[in-house]
Amino acid sequence: MIGRIEAVCVSGDPRFRLPSRRSGIDKRPVTGRVAVHPLGLDGDVQVEKRHHGGEGQAVYAYAQEDADWWERELDRALPAGSFGENLRTTGLDLVGAVLGERWQVGTALFEVTAWRIPCATFERFWAVPQLVKRFTARGATGAYLRVLETGTVGGDDAVEIVHRPDHGLTVGEGFRIVTTEPARLPELEPVLEFLPLKDQPKLGARISAARARTTVR
Repeated sequence: MIGRIEAVCVSGDPRFRLPSRRSGIDKRPVTGRVAVHPLGLDGDVQVEKRHHGGEGQAVYAYAQEDADWWERELDRALPAGSFGENLRTTGLDLVGAVLGERWQVGTALFEVTAWRIPCATFERFWAVPQLVKRFTARGATGAYLRVLETGTVGGDDAVEIVHRPDHGLTVGEGFRIVTTEPARLPELEPVLEFLPLKDQPKLGARISAARARTTVR
């Protein structure tokens, strides 16, 4: 399966400011080819390292098709970078992306690691009331990526899925499990190895607790 990169976006100096801190969510498209490092794109800034960035959240992708839905829903333009994404894609179902699948983009190789959990910063950035609740209900979260091989990426690069694990658990399913369907948490155990390393201990504990509750019943 082959999709395409609509735009590559980075934040540079954090432009969006909360009352008490900065944020790197305000990303803008850049021209030319962009170097991909183990922890992200050249020129990108990730401020809140507890929840963003790191080896399993080095790059964030959002689909043009999902952005189109939100443009219709809100009656406003949402150009590339509006979701805080680094890669705006087209022709790929990111909700249906399988955790652990690998993408060849330009000369870089990425691995799909996780869904995006919406936060208050995102809601303030868009200035849309109840956006976290609405984003969760929609479930089109985009996909976080791990960098397996460094290289360069650019707008109009092809996105080729070069490997897809057999387990079949998707980004969308994982998001629903952790947010609204916690009884299904044990289903995530086979994909723990693909998730960001910083999230594995906490999610592993939640899986064990869910399995214990099921056993007691």
